[in-house]
Amino acid sequence: MQQRKWWQDGIIYQIYPRSFCDSNGDGYGDIPGIISKLDKLEALGIDAIWLSPVYKSPQVDNGYDIADYMAIDPMFGTMEDFDKLLAEAKARNIRIIMDLVINHTSDQHEWFQRSRRREPGYEDYYIWADKPNNWGGFFGGGAWDYDEVRGQYYLHLFAKEQPDLNWRNPAVMEEVQDILRFWLDKGVAGFRCDVINIIWKNDLENGVPSPILAGLKHYHSTPGCHAILRRLRRDVLDEYDAYTVGETVFVSEQQGRDLCEPNRKELDEIFSFEHMETEQIGVKWFKHPFKPEKFFRAIAKWQHALTWNANYFENHDQPRSVSRFGDDGKYHNKSAKMLATMLLTLKGTPFIYEGQEIGMTNFDFTHIDQLQDVESHNVWGIAKKLPFTDTYRWKMIKTSSRDNARQGVQWSDALHGGFTTGTPWLAVNKNYKTINYASQERDSDSILNYYKSLIALRRENEILRRGTFEEKLIRGDVFVYEREYEGKKLTVALNFSDKIRSIPFKGKQIFGNYEKKEFIGVLAPWEGAIIEVE
Repeated sequence: MQQRKWWQDGIIYQIYPRSFCDSNGDGYGDIPGIISKLDKLEALGIDAIWLSPVYKSPQVDNGYDIADYMAIDPMFGTMEDFDKLLAEAKARNIRIIMDLVINHTSDQHEWFQRSRRREPGYEDYYIWADKPNNWGGFFGGGAWDYDEVRGQYYLHLFAKEQPDLNWRNPAVMEEVQDILRFWLDKGVAGFRCDVINIIWKNDLENGVPSPILAGLKHYHSTPGCHAILRRLRRDVLDEYDAYTVGETVFVSEQQGRDLCEPNRKELDEIFSFEHMETEQIGVKWFKHPFKPEKFFRAIAKWQHALTWNANYFENHDQPRSVSRFGDDGKYHNKSAKMLATMLLTLKGTPFIYEGQEIGMTNFDFTHIDQLQDVESHNVWGIAKKLPFTDTYRWKMIKTSSRDNARQGVQWSDALHGGFTTGTPWLAVNKNYKTINYASQERDSDSILNYYKSLIALRRENEILRRGTFEEKLIRGDVFVYEREYEGKKLTVALNFSDKIRSIPFKGKQIFGNYEKKEFIGVLAPWEGAIIEVE
């Protein structure tokens, strides 16, 4: 039997550093700020921190445009600060996972500057062409820009300041392997791999006509991508028993298996997106009303599709889950707890995003000028050229902008939620007066203390950590599923509505967001219950 890995029993907590905790009053979160909150994360019960990029960067895309993979950006502190973070986290049995961005770099990276000057050895570190094809970028607009120095176009599937690396060049593989070893030698536990299934481009032919993603079939989940992942695993990652989870866009079930099934020796886990796209019409900016049943069926589908899942409802690119899937008004407390019940009882590794454990909500901005997200501004500019009303354009941004998840963590009811003593880089939600860490620590009925108790239950319960998954009922806004391990079973019942629902399951309740000992087949509004069925 294959030995069980730490991440199969563990819980991973994502930190978006610029929004977590500011230690020096400059308005940006930093590494010393993270260190100052490690005791709180230990008390929450997590096993690892996924750290969004802290590398040196011009910050065009908030650190996902890397100028030096082996340096800490001064915004976040120093390499000594990072080493202290590693040591302090280790002392609390918390691992650190770095964000690995190897589809593209910043245009300020030394490699790109040398490549644009055609310096020997660097000519083809990036993808250059005399004539651009028709591919579109993920941030809207075209995927090519002309460089006056080089006299050619370069490919960028994201912002124009994020040129794509050319993985056909063996030197790029060697550079990335050196980067992996640098951080693994320091003691990091592994990597979250950014947009990892689009790193290899089969060719540069024109794509099918599409307003945004023309060209997708030429670079999506290609054989070349799989070869790169197997090589990185074989040559570097296995040597350190390093963990990897991949952000994988537009993957089918089979493509997901090809990326992370154990016998493939590529990634350990992947983030699938289907459940996060169930209210989309094409792209995320166009939505129909959220339908829980469609969400449930996507969740169940992927629970069966993969040997092991990376489960999440929020991250730095997604709106807040309580605003999106729950009720952030009257039933804020109950619906946030119900979502926690679901997240922590599915088969797989749970990922908690900073602030999710206190039920942080979407932003309260009223105008595009209050946002910082480059993607949101790009889409706003494109939408202004189309026959949309101002009201509709703002609705697009308000419901889907990445800045919904990027406001400072609300630590207290002090100014700016205790995130900073200065002016925050992105304004903090005004509801910090009522939704904050300090007040929830004192309140036994808080969302935070519910997370702590549920995490403690999961840690001691092998059924929740190791059991199989089987859906028992999917009906409208009700989802019931069963976890089983070595003949022992637990049933999870969820009500995604403000109505009372009846279900054909009764038994002893062992955990839930409504106090009761016996579960008699009735779900209260936004109830989540773990029961031993009769």
